[in-house]
Amino acid sequence: MLCPFCASEETRVIDSRPVDSGSAIRRRRVCEACGFRFTTYERADVPLIVRKRDDRLEPFEIDKVRKGLAHALADRPVDEKVREQMLRAVRIDAEGHGRLVTTDDIGKAVLEQLAAVDEVAYLRFASVYKEFEGTGDFEREMAELQRRGDA
Repeated sequence: MLCPFCASEETRVIDSRPVDSGSAIRRRRVCEACGFRFTTYERADVPLIVRKRDDRLEPFEIDKVRKGLAHALADRPVDEKVREQMLRAVRIDAEGHGRLVTTDDIGKAVLEQLAAVDEVAYLRFASVYKEFEGTGDFEREMAELQRRGDA
């Protein structure tokens, strides 16, 4: 560990204790070169895992969500700032499911964001996500969107 004061590598731990209900470790350190004392925290970096429909597991990749949103929002008047807010909301929703999230959970979060922003993009995404097979599927989904808007 480098000393933040003099950049020496000669530091040692003088105290360690668990913090945040054991999810992190706080370490007090001292620099052997200059005597500066400082604190570091260690936390596990646990990746978000996605369970696919065929039960395969993959790391969560926000770029896949970004591409799906980009296809749904193609040629739609939705500002880039709004798109990024949507991505953040989907990420937060996914993390709310714990370490393991399903593609269905992610798809529902995307649909929720699109319904609030652009109905055409919502229908584009829903047609792929829900595997529409005909016009009846579109009509049913449009009726659901209208019902939501009236509520």
